[in-house]
Formats: sequence, C-alpha cells, structure tokens
Amino acid sequence: MDLLFALLTSFVLLIVSVVNGVFIVYPLFCTLIILSLVLMRKGFSIAALGQMAIQGSRKAWPVFSILLLIGAVTSTWMAAGTVPAIVYYGIQLINPHWFILASFLLTSLVSVLIGTSFGAASTIGLALMIMAKGGEANPHLVAGAVIAGAYVGDRCSPMSSSAHLVAAITGTDLYANLKNMVKTGLLPFGLACLLYAGLSWLYPVATSNRSLTTELKQFFDLNGLVLLPALMILVLALCRVEVKRSMLISTGVAITLAVFYQHYSFWQVLRFALVGFRLDADTPIQAILIGGGIVSMAKVCSIVLISTAISGLLAGTNALQGIEQLLKSAQSRFAIFLNTVLVGIAASAFGCTQAIGILLTEHLVRQQYATSSKDPTELALDLENTVVVLAPLVPWNIAGLVPATVLMTDWRFIPFAFYLYLIPLVVMLQLWFKPNSMRPSQQNFR
Repeated sequence: MDLLFALLTSFVLLIVSVVNGVFIVYPLFCTLIILSLVLMRKGFSIAALGQMAIQGSRKAWPVFSILLLIGAVTSTWMAAGTVPAIVYYGIQLINPHWFILASFLLTSLVSVLIGTSFGAASTIGLALMIMAKGGEANPHLVAGAVIAGAYVGDRCSPMSSSAHLVAAITGTDLYANLKNMVKTGLLPFGLACLLYAGLSWLYPVATSNRSLTTELKQFFDLNGLVLLPALMILVLALCRVEVKRSMLISTGVAITLAVFYQHYSFWQVLRFALVGFRLDADTPIQAILIGGGIVSMAKVCSIVLISTAISGLLAGTNALQGIEQLLKSAQSRFAIFLNTVLVGIAASAFGCTQAIGILLTEHLVRQQYATSSKDPTELALDLENTVVVLAPLVPWNIAGLVPATVLMTDWRFIPFAFYLYLIPLVVMLQLWFKPNSMRPSQQNFR
C-alpha cells in the first residue's frame, strides 16, 4: 500500500508540474527520493538501492549519444542552409489550405523511410515547423501533426528500433509484425488524415509569405547542394546504416556546406553545433531560424538519467510484481488489451523512455498473454498498438519530449497528435464489437 501511495503521489506531482510549467527534473527527483524512502522502509539498504539506480542509469548512455547528435544535426542543418532550403521550396509547393495534413503525411513518409521518430521530427519536422511559424500558425497544432507522423514510421518501419525491440522480446517475426501493424493502423491513419484535412481548411497557414522567401534567399545560398545532408540521412537509412553513424555523417556534410556555401568559419559552425544556431543579422527570420545545439539537449539528458534510475529501482526491487497478480483476472480479449493500455501508460509514465516502457509492459503482461492465447504475435501487436504510441503522449517521456523540444513547443501538442491515441481507441472499439477481429496468425511463445 505504501508503494502504491508513493507512485500515485509521484504521478500527481508530475502532472501538476507539467501543467504549471515546472522543469520536469524536479518532480522526477522528488519521485526518486519518495520511492527510495518507501523501499528503505521495506528493508532495502541505501547501498543496494544506489546500486540499482546506477544499474538503471547505465541504460541511458546509448540514448545520450542520440540526443546530443540530434542537437548537432538540427543546428548544423540550419547553418548549412538545409532547413532554410526545405522551408523555401516547401512554401512554394505546399498548398496553405492543406498544410497541416501535408505536415502529417510528409513526416509520416520520412519516418517510414528512416525508421526513427526523433530523426523525422528533427529534419522534415523542424522545417515544417519553421514554415508554420512564418505563416503564424498554431505551433501546437502543427507540432501535433508532425509528432504523430513521426510515429507512423517508428511503429511500422522495417528500420524502426522499437519494432525490432518488440520482435526480439516477444520472439516473433519482424515482418509478420509489420504486416499486422499496417492492417491495424490503416483505419486510424485514415481517420487522422480526415481530422488534419478538416483542421487544414479551418486554419490555413500563410505559407505564401513572400517576405519570408525573400529573406531566406538574402541570407542563404539555396542551391540544390544544400539539401545533401537531408538526402544523406534518407540514403543511409535505406542502406541500413546505423542511425548514429548516419547522423554523424550528415552533420559532417552540413558543416562542410556551412563553411563553403554559407561562408561561416569552421569555428562558428562548431559553436552552432554546441550552443545552437542563431542569425547575427537583425531580421524577422532570426526569431524563426533559431535553436538546436548539443547544449539544448542537456535538460533532456538529465530527465533520461533520473528516469532510468527510477526504473532501475522498480526493476531491481520487483516493486511492480503485485500488478501481475491483478492483471490475471482479465479473461476477454478486450479486457486483456485494456489492461495492456493501462500498464503501457503507467510504464511510460514511470519509465520515461519508450524502450523502458516497452520492456516494463512486456514483463508485466507477458504471462497473461501466454495463459490466455498462447500467441506471442498477439502480444507483439498489442505492444505496438499501446505502449509504443502512448509513450509520446506522456509529457515527461522523452518519446514526446525530445520531438517537442526540437520543434520548440511543449506538451500542448498532445491533443492534436490524433494518430497516436486513435490506434488504441480504434482497436478497443473493434475488440468490443468484434472480439475475434484482431487475432493475427498464430505462433508459439518461446
């Protein structure tokens, strides 16, 4: 009971902090302290808890390198003229009455090609966001469309790390899972398109802003070569080059272009990569073309560090073992899926990263699926339809926090990320009215 009270108190503290704009590290640190005190009352020593927290935090190191590279990619692409060029040509090609829908579709396409939500948001997503700001659009609405699109590929791209993780931990075939995900994702994708089309007509974006295009041409060389860093990301992803390596190569190309085409000094570009890009000239686009840099990701890294320490305590003490017993009461396919939704939300809230959320959810619900269906493909599909897409909807989970940081917005994008909550909602409705409609081809639990 003490543990449940501590978790509920921590959850309320996190929600209140997000609503009031308090930096999320403070309530996360309080959560770590509260949880440690409760576990000490249960007999765990400070030394043992410290070791568990350190063990959990070690999982954060691979994430740090990705986050820091995203910061460098964002700022060097601006300096190279890559982002300004995408904005310049996008203004001329995208119909302002379809801008929000186009943002969702374009980000979806890029995310499927490169298999990473962070990469899609920090490349095409950032360019679309700058176009939206230039057209005085609602930034949260556009960010919602972009982040939702970024998770289309994160969920069902053959190159998605989350898709590979789900296949690995459930012992299922990746491509069979992708086929099932496409089937269950089509209706939510179509409904999201309709909603974004409606919002596009209600809130057209003034992308035909002539002053913006004029200023972009004035301050940047916008020849086709400056698009090379973006093309490198796409080509290397299709060649299945590891994402960190492809981002590093793209950053190197962007630095070269910034020096030789935009006439920045090498040291200026390195400074941009470290602290973020900013135009020196006093111009309206200065407020639009700004941001990125390794330092901008420092706060996100601190969130990851503390959240993985919390997950280390939960895993090391088997604190969530009692939840497994509660889940066993579910018998119907609908009830089992609903349990997975609730566990996925809780795991995303306390795991604070998508990967930890997936691992925690699978650990807690696996026995229930093994008992009820004997089908690991069903478990894999339900993980993809719950925790994978729900993690970005938790304001302090880095699955949504990182794209929001890159897009220079906050948790207010969540109501507009339609695709992310339409997937579990549509699946629940289908299971309620047609309980056997969502059963994939069977495999056996390993």
